[in-house]
Amino acid sequence: MKKVLFLAACLLTLVACNDGKKTSDLAQTSQRDSLQRIIEQKDNEINDMMGLLNEVEEGFRQINEAEKRVSVAKDGEGASRAQQIRENMQFIQQRMAENREIIAKLRQQVKNGSVKSAELQKTIENLTKQLEDKDHQIKDLYAQLEAKDIHIEELDRTVTTLNKNVNTLQDDNAKKANTINAQDKQLNTAWYVFGTKKELKEQNILVGGKVLQSNFNKSYFTKVDIRSLKALKLYSKSAKLLTMHPSSSYKLERDAQDQYVLHITNPQIFWSTSKYLVVQVK
Repeated sequence: MKKVLFLAACLLTLVACNDGKKTSDLAQTSQRDSLQRIIEQKDNEINDMMGLLNEVEEGFRQINEAEKRVSVAKDGEGASRAQQIRENMQFIQQRMAENREIIAKLRQQVKNGSVKSAELQKTIENLTKQLEDKDHQIKDLYAQLEAKDIHIEELDRTVTTLNKNVNTLQDDNAKKANTINAQDKQLNTAWYVFGTKKELKEQNILVGGKVLQSNFNKSYFTKVDIRSLKALKLYSKSAKLLTMHPSSSYKLERDAQDQYVLHITNPQIFWSTSKYLVVQVK
């Protein structure tokens, strides 16, 4: 009989160990997946930005070539000269408008994205300066054309139209920026609540030992921006997280009054498993 009891105790110990190992493996897998998603997001942002930078550089290269063609054409003669000037100046204005739009888009991506780089910001400022310098060069080119009595009515109309298009693009970019900001705010919004076991039960947040399983009172939660919430005072000497959050992303520490404070050390990972935080206190 003693042998049977001893074997049963051994089996129970092995099962408990296996369950603990499975739980630990699941937590590690969840954390690794969260980190991989963050890395992939940053890689995609960097690739998008590099693509935009290449588009701007290519635009400047094509503008420079078109300027050279205008310089050659304005010294020629006849109707073919005017046609060449018209086509190249139209092309220059179009590419300038496109470069303005791309630089504005790139600046917005850097502002709202997760990739923050002083060098990238400096590059954008340099491109903006190149755009301003190129505007001055084009104005000088217009002055040279006028000095040689080269007036192209169609070109004047094209420039006016392109300027209107630029204003329209700026308005569109502003609307897109507002949409992006709204989406960004939604992605970085979370909700938290802390209370006693009785309080949580009264709000259906804790039912039958399970958390957030039924029709709980969402208005009882506090909405926060996960980028700004670094610490949460719990005003209690006893605290327990009921929702699942990777243990490596937070710390529960006591303050001078021996009350718990929740420190979120890695917000992206902390909120990756749940946008709701429930803490039971006494």
